[in-house]
Amino acid sequence: MDIFKKAKTVKVNPDKPQEWVRYKTLDERKVLLVPTPRLRTGLFNRIVPPSGANTAMLKRCATREGITNYSTPVGLEHKVNIDLVVIGSVAVSSKGYRIGKGEGYADMEYAMMVTMGAVNQDTVIVSTVHDCQVVDIPDELNDEHDLMVDYIVTPTRIINCEGDRQRPTGIQWSKVTPQMLKEIPVLKDLREKERRLGRDVSLKE
Repeated sequence: MDIFKKAKTVKVNPDKPQEWVRYKTLDERKVLLVPTPRLRTGLFNRIVPPSGANTAMLKRCATREGITNYSTPVGLEHKVNIDLVVIGSVAVSSKGYRIGKGEGYADMEYAMMVTMGAVNQDTVIVSTVHDCQVVDIPDELNDEHDLMVDYIVTPTRIINCEGDRQRPTGIQWSKVTPQMLKEIPVLKDLREKERRLGRDVSLKE
């Protein structure tokens, strides 16, 4: 994809189905960011292969083990501009609707990236899935805070999703609970940043 070729910084989720995308990102000498597991220790890690890494090492860096052993945290104080976001999906439709694992992490990750200025409404979002995962998803199943995708990439085709695609414009604090703040510490930092900007950061009661 031309979008991938032009991208300098790519955020890819850490799951096994996207391992090949992570490898290609490293092989093309692009900046590879992965979200921290369940967002508990920050938002991103940058995968940094050893100097002179060969193909085998790059493939190792793209694995779960590699993410653990060859990554450095990227804090909120770092300026990050993400050109391309690659996520997995349980199911996705040609309209760009997606169904994730039901935990809401992809939606929350994106909202957090918006809040920290790492992405904007023009950032391209791609989901890589198998052909059998491309299905019809009723419009009413899609909520305003759900993340939609621009392109779907399967082993046999690339689908340019049709129609207008909504995406989170930031963290909806009214849907964040005190328990979520405890489980995702980086949310506390983002909330304080938003508070200093004079925004309403009231939590869900």
